[in-house]
Amino acid sequence: MRTLGIDYGETRIGIAISDPMKLFAQGLDTLTPTGKKDLWRSFFAIFDEYSDIDQVVVGFPYNMDGTTGTMGEKVTEFIDQFKRRFPKIPVVCWDERLTSQAAERTMREANRKTKGRKHEIDKLAAIFILQSYLDAQR
Repeated sequence: MRTLGIDYGETRIGIAISDPMKLFAQGLDTLTPTGKKDLWRSFFAIFDEYSDIDQVVVGFPYNMDGTTGTMGEKVTEFIDQFKRRFPKIPVVCWDERLTSQAAERTMREANRKTKGRKHEIDKLAAIFILQSYLDAQR
């Protein structure tokens, strides 16, 4: 069984997936849906390809003081819509504070430019979210 990791954003959605033993996260894709139908088609395609996904972890954007803001409301709305479309898949919210910054720092440390590579940053943020969740479960 696998866990899917999601870094939800209004423009791009980073996607990561675990190995079957749920030890390691790897980047899968960065979705750039052009509308709601396109968004859900992409998720149905992921679940068709990886039929052994039994859980989803969504990064939740808490503010540094632990409160939620506008983006938190949008993530909550996304999760509600996700649950309506995939009612049998449990969804876990996971603190995503600073994952995008960590992804950018990782790319810089690897001597990779971050400008123009938002797709890679979002996918890497999804990996960080999922890997931290997997590590916490052990």
